[in-house]
Parts: sequence; structure tokens; C-alpha cells
Amino acid sequence: MSKPTLKSLDQQVIVITGASSGIGLATALAASRQGAKLVLAARSGSTLDEIGRQINVGGGQAITVQADVGERAQVEAIAAAAIQHFGRIDTWVNDAGVSVYGRLDEVSEQDSQRLFKTNFWGVVNGSLVALPHLKLNGGALINVGSEVSDAVVPLQGMYSASKHAVKGFTDALRIELEADGAPVSVTLIQPTAVDTPYPEHAGNYLSQEPMLPSPMIEPEKVASAILDAATDPVRDVKVGAMSVINTAMSKVLPGLADTMAKMQMGRQQRNEVPHPRDGTLYQAGESGRIHGRGDQNKADPKRARQTNVRPHAVVDGG
Repeated sequence: MSKPTLKSLDQQVIVITGASSGIGLATALAASRQGAKLVLAARSGSTLDEIGRQINVGGGQAITVQADVGERAQVEAIAAAAIQHFGRIDTWVNDAGVSVYGRLDEVSEQDSQRLFKTNFWGVVNGSLVALPHLKLNGGALINVGSEVSDAVVPLQGMYSASKHAVKGFTDALRIELEADGAPVSVTLIQPTAVDTPYPEHAGNYLSQEPMLPSPMIEPEKVASAILDAATDPVRDVKVGAMSVINTAMSKVLPGLADTMAKMQMGRQQRNEVPHPRDGTLYQAGESGRIHGRGDQNKADPKRARQTNVRPHAVVDGG
């Protein structure tokens, strides 16, 4: 089958879930700067509304939909809003996700199921709701996985398992669509550790505050990969050198990969009092920030100020 023909960003209507912080927010702002019409979805209504307001004030076009992607009816409402306001959907980005830090024998079944409801079923719901619309005129379905869709990271075992499931679902769906000749590209984005508020939002069973081990990449780099996939069909995109290295090592030298992964256990904790256990598993986070607590934020106050959606400079500066 030939590759689907995708529109330029300034001709697209793009749906982005998980758009209130991190990779999703970075993608929304970058897409707006390039002229895309946006449908932004997340659980955090007030923060999401402020993001949409700033995009519109800055000359962009965005609507917002408060939604939990684990609930199929709420995902259908995202699509309905897109059709009502813009008449079509050209690209759908499934980015919403949560995590839990803790040993697998300590994390509760309830927390594990909540994680899968967002990370896996959120992707399933988004993909299956998007497809009828994408098939009409062609389009792109972009699912945000992780390097741990192939490798694993200890103390985030359920997160790793959910991203393995996302990869399996995405790969199977791609094959089925290709067999049908559907004009839809299906892309799996696999970033390495990204400097976002992810650890602050995660559920936490550790005795210290969780963190991501360095080296981390910038969320804007992942956003760029997502938007490239929205205009140029591609199967898989590994973002960051460590994603390529860790994936290859897990396949070629699995014993060495396990040894190196064990070394990451201590590097996922800060010597700080941990935040409340649930994180944003059950309640929306309201950070509205692209970046996390990387050292570069502390070293560059100007950059740190630009990670929050509230200052107008976030949108106006693009």
C-alpha cells in the first residue's frame, strides 16, 4: 500500500489528548504556531481553558474539551466537538498518560488498573473513535508510547507494561488498516526520558520524591517528532539517543540491559519528602507546565518562566 497523503499543518485540524502539560502542551503550542486548528483535551478543565484562551488571543484557533480518555463516551465527545467546530479531523494524537512509581508487589491493583485505563484504554478509545473520521479524507493517528514500549524500567513496571500494550495495539491496528487500504498513517512515538512534570504527576509508593534519570530530552523535541509524523507518514519514531540505545540493547544484550536497568533504581528518587501517593491518577493535575524540574530550569530563570501556561509569553513568543 502506498503511503497516505497528509496535509500541511496549516491545513489541518489536530486533536491532542493530554494537552494540559508536558509533551501534549508542547505539541499544541508548536502546532498552533504553524497554523493548525486545535482540539485540546485533558482532565484539567481550568488549566486547559487557559491554554486555549492564550492560543486564541495569540491568533491561533483552539477549542478545549475536558475529558477522561479512559471513558469512551468522553472521548466520543472530543470527536463530536471537533466535528461541530471545525468539520473534520486530520490528525489525532493520543498523548494522555499517567504513571506510578513503586515495586510491582507494592502497587495496588486499583492503582494499576487506573494506570491502564488511562495509558492503554485511553489510546484504544482515542484510536477507535478517531478512525471513522480519519478514514473519510485520509489522516494520521499518532500514539505516544515510550522507549519502555520495548525496554523496561524498574520501579515503573506497570507503566512499562502499559506502554508495551500500546505498542502491541498500535502495531496490530496499523496492519489491519494497511490490509484494508485505509488512507490512515499510524505512528508510534517512542521518546526516552523527557523533562516534563511527569514525576510530579505520578502516583508514588517510594519513600522519596520520584524523578527521571538523566539524560533527559526536551519535550519540544518530542513535539517536533509528533508534528513531523502528522505531515509525513512514518511507522515508528524513537526520540532521543537513549531510546535507540536502550531498545537495541534490550534485544541484542538483554542480560546487560537488565544490569543497567537495575542501576536506574536509585537514580529515580530525589532526597526529598514525597508528594501524596495518588498523584494525578484519580484527579487532574493543574500545573499547566511543559517542563519539569530539570537542572536546566534552575540554571535558566527565563526558560523556567516559559514552562507555565499562565504568562502570555508562552503563546505570544512563538
